[in-house]
Amino acid sequence: MTQRTSPRLNANETIQHYRRRRGRTMPVLFAGLAVILLVGGVILIVSWLTGGNLPASLTAFLFTPTPTATLTSTPTPPTPTLAPTGTPSEIPTETLTPTPERPFTYTVELGDTLFGIAEKFDLDVLVLMAANAITDPGALSVGQQLTIPPADTELPTATSLPDNLRPGTLIEYTVQLGDTLQSIASKFNSTAERIAEENDIEDVNQISVGQVLRVPVKIVTPTPTPTITPRATATP
Repeated sequence: MTQRTSPRLNANETIQHYRRRRGRTMPVLFAGLAVILLVGGVILIVSWLTGGNLPASLTAFLFTPTPTATLTSTPTPPTPTLAPTGTPSEIPTETLTPTPERPFTYTVELGDTLFGIAEKFDLDVLVLMAANAITDPGALSVGQQLTIPPADTELPTATSLPDNLRPGTLIEYTVQLGDTLQSIASKFNSTAERIAEENDIEDVNQISVGQVLRVPVKIVTPTPTPTITPRATATP
């Protein structure tokens, strides 16, 4: 009588056989993968040390390409345009005319007076007359040239007469306002004619304030001033 094999036993054998094959195959696969990784690592190390390039196929296999960022242009908002505004007008500045350094020449204009010119330039009118040899302050004419002296100019002082001068000694005298040749002669015991002769003066009435004259002193005897003595009246 022939024995039959149970189908259950056949299935168990098949499973056991498959497990034995898989147990023998998996170590081989892991060993092969380990060898591949080892060889790849050696190649990478050698290539890095020697500075060489890897084959393209190996580079593509070992490295995953890094995605490159794409720059996206952002539209810039338009710059607002400012509407032009009215330009403020500049305030004109007054330009002061500098006063020239003194002394300088001033031309007499219509309406000018000697006193007005002296006040305009902060001068004493007598100083202005002396600087320009003017004897009559009202005798100004349009276009006449006047010398404007420095503001600190002073009137010339009268010449003092020493007591020990010999008769006929010449001294210098600066003409003052109100002087005449006759008054000057009387002051220094001289004569108007002799003073005019020493200074080449043709008209004895034409001398100017500030003019310097040469005067011969003590050439005439001074005339004593008569003294009036009041008479005594008898008392009745």
